[in-house]
Amino acid sequence: MRRFPPVRFSRLNRFPPPARFAITGTLLLGLSACGTTTAPGPAAPASVAAAAPSAATFGGTDLAWVEITIAMDEQLLPLLDLVPGKAADQRLVQLSTQVRDLHERELGDLRALHDEARLPAENPHKGMPMPGMVTPEQVAEAAAARGAAFDDLVVRRLTAHLEQGVTLAESERKAGVEPRTRALAEQVLDSRRTYLSLLTSFS
Repeated sequence: MRRFPPVRFSRLNRFPPPARFAITGTLLLGLSACGTTTAPGPAAPASVAAAAPSAATFGGTDLAWVEITIAMDEQLLPLLDLVPGKAADQRLVQLSTQVRDLHERELGDLRALHDEARLPAENPHKGMPMPGMVTPEQVAEAAAARGAAFDDLVVRRLTAHLEQGVTLAESERKAGVEPRTRALAEQVLDSRRTYLSLLTSFS
């Protein structure tokens, strides 16, 4: 049985709600189907977010990317939680565990940037219908599946999540202005591409 080696990655509102939604719409319409303001390995280096000075300048793309990526990562986790007890292919268990650990570390950096940017506690993008956003209905569908059918559902949902992550991270890399947010997007871009490559072995 092929085993996947651990993939190692370093860690790294002032806009009113209508403006934030407009920025988000631009981000998504420009790169997926769906103004600047002040505001995986066990031995991973120190977080990018933690190493930064207290003051930072976040642009609209930065804010939208942070919020959307938090929502996407958080909504993927319940699906990954099902894998150890239900997957027929143990390679999928190993891969999903690595992806989950990576996302947990990633969420720590994203939440630090979220708090520094003074974004609202309630994420307006939670549950947003968009490519790659795992829904509670999709998690329930996976929970009811068995064997190879379960594995196929997880691989398809995870692939869509990673592909959308690439699209959005590329947007942040091109249009973002806050240095640590852009650096984290680079890490996200690398990790998503790596795991997409590994997922091809399940097709």
